[in-house]
Amino acid sequence: MKGMETMSGLLENVQPAVKKETKRVVMITGAGLILMWILFAILHYTMPDKVPFDYTVILGGIGGGMIAVLNFFLMGLAVQKAASATDEGTARMKLKASYSQRFMMMILWVIAAIVAPCFQFVAGIAPLLFPGTGLKFVGIFHKAN
Repeated sequence: MKGMETMSGLLENVQPAVKKETKRVVMITGAGLILMWILFAILHYTMPDKVPFDYTVILGGIGGGMIAVLNFFLMGLAVQKAASATDEGTARMKLKASYSQRFMMMILWVIAAIVAPCFQFVAGIAPLLFPGTGLKFVGIFHKAN
């Protein structure tokens, strides 16, 4: 129970906009994962020797999806902190540091997805593209209404 109290305490200072957009990214990434797994299954059915569909595809997708959502959430926190900075230089420095750290996190994940045999590398790397692509699609269709 103490772990849940700590987690809710961590999320207490997160602005509602960051929470809302992160939930949207979780939904987009989840939908992207499901579509990716369906595509892997279809390709595996048509080309079983070339395209796998096993636990490595599932684990790669889950890992990549988690990194993609974490990246977006950490970006939202960095923007939130930068917006509360007293001067532009400090804000810029915070955003730059966040970008470098998040980029390093994603590079380390890409390396792990390629090197670790428990991950199918395409299934591990593709989800990193889901949030940005999904948000663009949502923006296009939202404007059309």
